[in-house]
Amino acid sequence: MAKHYTNELGQPIGSPVSGDFPRPTPPYTPMEGRFCTVVPLDINRHSPGLYRAFAQDADGHNWTYLPYGPFGAELEFEDWVRANCADADPMFHTVLDRDETPVGLASFLRIAPAAGSIEVGHIHFSPLLQRTPMSTETMYLMMRRVFDELGYRRYEWKCDALNAPSRNAAERLGFTFEGIFRQATHYKGRNRDTAWYSIIDSEWPRVRDAFETWLEPDNFDASGQQRQSLKARAQT
Repeated sequence: MAKHYTNELGQPIGSPVSGDFPRPTPPYTPMEGRFCTVVPLDINRHSPGLYRAFAQDADGHNWTYLPYGPFGAELEFEDWVRANCADADPMFHTVLDRDETPVGLASFLRIAPAAGSIEVGHIHFSPLLQRTPMSTETMYLMMRRVFDELGYRRYEWKCDALNAPSRNAAERLGFTFEGIFRQATHYKGRNRDTAWYSIIDSEWPRVRDAFETWLEPDNFDASGQQRQSLKARAQT
């Protein structure tokens, strides 16, 4: 049971918060894993490979819930990347497989060092990355940076409330559903109600243990299939 705090007037108040603020901003350094590496986006080096990886989504269904795309030509995609992905917030990262082939994008955004809060978003995993251990490890590496390296208190995930795959992914990764913000924004000429999820620092040790156990080699059979799901471990 959570402990309750009161001030000298007998009013309920929040629990004490420790540590120095603002927390550090995320560094532009690689995050190394066993299956993949997550690196700061290098527009010149990564854009061609990313375009080829995303082009494997032939019907463009992976772009439905993103406010941009699909892109009909490599130059169009590169122009968008140059115009939108070079700032510190959102801080875009490229996912590289073990051959250093670009296979997806993800970013830190709404970076709030003073509050110790950060969001993960602009997640676009190509068919080469989807439903692979690399995709799970990417999310683990980014969370580990936020909580273990930078000491943030809150990690957010937001998506269109109608985006069932994204909502399922958030729950599988250990995020807690917090509610829906109605008519939060609009994109591509349509309304977006936004579903909010989060992980907070007190939950991270449990979630981290679930990730690290899931990523162990003995959790995969000879064909590379998982023996136990991450969701089952994260909710234990």
